Parts: sequence; C-alpha cells; structure tokens
Amino acid sequence: MSESPEGGGPTHSVWWWERRRSALLDVSLAGLAGLECAAGAYAMVGDRLHWAFPAQVAAAVLGALAGATLLVRRRWPAVPVVVALVFVPGLFGVVLLVVSLYSLAVTWKWPSRRRRVVWLSLVAFVESLGMVLFSFFSPTSTQAPPGETPPPTWVLVMMAVLVAVGLTAPPVVSGLYMGARRRLIESLQDRAHGLEAELGLLAEQAQERARRARLEERTRIAREMHDVVAHRVSLMVVHAGAVERILDRDPEKARQSAKLMGEVGRQALNELREILGVLRMSEEAVEPTAGLGELPGLVEQSEAAGMRVQLTVTGPSRPFAAEAEQTAYRVVQEGLTNAHKHAGGARVRVVLAYVPNGVRVAVANDRPGPGTVVALPSGGNGLLGMRERVLALGGTFSAGPDQRGGFRVEAVLPSRLALRGDPLR
Repeated sequence: MSESPEGGGPTHSVWWWERRRSALLDVSLAGLAGLECAAGAYAMVGDRLHWAFPAQVAAAVLGALAGATLLVRRRWPAVPVVVALVFVPGLFGVVLLVVSLYSLAVTWKWPSRRRRVVWLSLVAFVESLGMVLFSFFSPTSTQAPPGETPPPTWVLVMMAVLVAVGLTAPPVVSGLYMGARRRLIESLQDRAHGLEAELGLLAEQAQERARRARLEERTRIAREMHDVVAHRVSLMVVHAGAVERILDRDPEKARQSAKLMGEVGRQALNELREILGVLRMSEEAVEPTAGLGELPGLVEQSEAAGMRVQLTVTGPSRPFAAEAEQTAYRVVQEGLTNAHKHAGGARVRVVLAYVPNGVRVAVANDRPGPGTVVALPSGGNGLLGMRERVLALGGTFSAGPDQRGGFRVEAVLPSRLALRGDPLR
C-alpha cells in the first residue's frame, strides 16, 4: 500500500502495478491474447501440420503462455514484443502484437531508446508483411474458383503492405503520443510542485521579513522610549535630590528646582505622546524629530539641573536628514544622561562640529569628584542603542574612558546624509 501522488489517500499497489485497475486491465488483455494465441496454435498444429491431439494441446498451452506475457508489459515491455514476433509467422497472435507494440512505444523513453523501438517495430512490420503475403500467395489461396480471374499481383502486394502497416503503425504511433503526453503531464506536475514549494518558501521568507520588520520597529520604539524617559527622568531625579538638600536653607531655589522638575516632566510626557501618536498614524504620517537645532536647549536643561556643561559649535552649519539629526541629538542626550548618572558634579563638554566628511558630536566629562555621583538606575542599553543607530546610518561611534579619567561619547555621521541647499537643475 502506498500514498497516491495527488495526496488523496492510499492506493493499493500489486507488484509493479501502481493501481489495481491497471493490474485488472493487463490480466484482461493477457487473457484475450492468450485465448487468441491458444486457438491459433491449436488450429495450426491440427489443421495445417496434422499432428496428434497431444501436440495440439501443447501448442494451445504455449499460445496461452505467450499471451500471458502481456502481464509483464509494464515492467519489461520488450518481452511480449519478442514473443509476438515468434508467433506472428504462424498467422496468429495479432492481439499480442498490437498491444505489445503499443506498450513498447508508450513505456520506453523516447528518444533515449528509440533505436530499440524502431528496430522491433520494423521487424514486426516485415513479419506481418511476410505473413500476409504468404497467406495471399499460398497454393490454396491462389487457386481462383472456376470462371473467375485472380486479382493482379500488385493488388495483393498493396493489400499486404496496407495490412502490415495497419498492424504496426497505429499502435506504435499512438503509444508514442500517449507516452509523450504522459511525460508532459508529469513534467507539468513536477513544475507545479516546484512552483508550489517556491511559493511556500517565498511565503515563509515574507513572514520572516515581516517578523524582522516588527522586531526592528519594536527595537526602534524601545530606543525612542529609552532616550526620552532616561534623560528626562534622570534630570527629574537630579532636581529632586537638589530640592531635598536645599529645601530648608534655600526655599526659593528649591521652588525653582521643583518648577524645573515640572517642566522636564511635561516635556517627557509630550515626547511620549508624540511617540505613541506615531504608532497610531498611517504610514504617510511624518514623525516629529528632534534635531541639532535643539542642542542648546538640551544643554540648558542640564545646566539647570546643576551640571557644569559647555557647548561648542564649530564649522559652517548645514542641515542634515531628519533621521541623521535625530540620531546626533540622541547621542548628545545619552551622553548627558550618562554624565548625570555616573559623573555628577564633573565638568562636561559638548562638541558639535560640522566637518568636511559629515557632522561630529561628542560629549566628554571629567573625572567625577568623590561623593558626587548620583545613584541612578541604568539598564546598560543606552550606549548599545546609540551604536546601532549610528552604524545603521553608515557612521562611526565610540564610547569609553579617556586618558584623564573621564568618559567620552562620540559619533560621526557621513556627509552623504547632508541636505543640498542648491539642488542640481
């Protein structure tokens, strides 16, 4: 028992037959051919050779066995053809010959085995022609009845040729046609299966790309949330610590710090609303981004929190793509956040340099003094996210301690991200 090629369920196979109905067809054809060969052999031995009855029975058995060779026509198609060529000169075995020639042409590959098909077909044609000619020109058949003229020789020869062609050409041609049709259907089925597998692979790849896109989008949103929350909340924590320290001795300054905490909190809420609003927008919506022009305000917020920070801008200013300016802004923001967390009270220098190969931003802090570090929570993902952002734009990123014991964060974005002020005409 085996599965059907169409996947519709199991099919019962018998020996070399894929289906039971194929076996029943071959058994029926073998029975018909065996009956015809047995009758022809019995008549030839008894009527023409005038042998005894046992010889007639033996000839009939051999004829039946000859017809039974059609049972192996799908496995060994040449066997019944050879057996038919042995019995055709005895003026019987026509069914065996026709079916075996058809099986030979339909089951053997063309043109890889065309020589065998052609030669066996030619031999069958010659034997059929000889059999018909012998029957036409035998002494018993050439004697015309009294008063009748026998047909001309060329007529008999023409009739013999037509009979031989009719016995051999139709089964061979139809077998070749059916074999070619079957191979074409199989090739189309293989191609359909291949296309189906390819479509399945493309669907899997599309699902994988969609999964990666969702993952990248979640990662991007997580970076934005981290950039917004980490910096603003760090400032709020710094201001809260300052309020706690100076509340009793300088209520006015404590009130100013509390006011700044409220402003920073509102800014954080506004940026969070913008990010969440982008998630609800369509693809055509433009996401609001912070740029290099907002760096002075970012530095002022850190100064208001008590940080000694200096901003230096060098080179002729020129606009960059929104994604590039936002990335540079986030690098400075992350550098200031790290300074708040790990170098409270230390002097910080922010550099914005428009260089020929792009734009460079750097945040460097001095060594923090003893007892000045504010204990703020850190997940350790800020610098990693900044590195991924910068490298995705084709820039360079570095972060680490410097020679003076401080810490430095620097990023360079390429000049190809700059916007042209005078587009080419």
